[in-house]
Amino acid sequence: MERRSPNVLNITITALLVFQLAGCGTLLYPERRGQIGGRLDAGVVILDAVGLLFFIIPGVIAFAVDFSNGTIYLPARPAVIYRAAGLRQIKFDPKHTSLAQIEKIIKDQTGCTVKLTQSDVRISRLKSEKDMMAHFAQVVSGMQDDRLAFDR
Repeated sequence: MERRSPNVLNITITALLVFQLAGCGTLLYPERRGQIGGRLDAGVVILDAVGLLFFIIPGVIAFAVDFSNGTIYLPARPAVIYRAAGLRQIKFDPKHTSLAQIEKIIKDQTGCTVKLTQSDVRISRLKSEKDMMAHFAQVVSGMQDDRLAFDR
């Protein structure tokens, strides 16, 4: 009987070390392999750090494996693609149209309610579809954590 308890302890310690050597993110999220960068997944970082606290070498190896596989990073958000072919042109006289009237036009045409008087709304006068797509690309390039693509 005395031999069984040390064997169970040995098996448990070996299993823990194997899991730490393989890397937590690699075991938990194999679908993330191959990611190059992004935001760190706090859960994986904490699990790898626990490995550092209890077992220095396996913890370092877990970090190395997760970083090299890319499994320590959160998955990237899917790209949103805006196609110019899906855009509709609505003509109105901007000189004789108020913001409230423009809000009503948008509501009638899209079903979406907008408030053009909010502080985070920017209004731009554009002359063509090409200007609009260039302006969208410029605005989107200043955004963080969003991936947008424009397609004609």
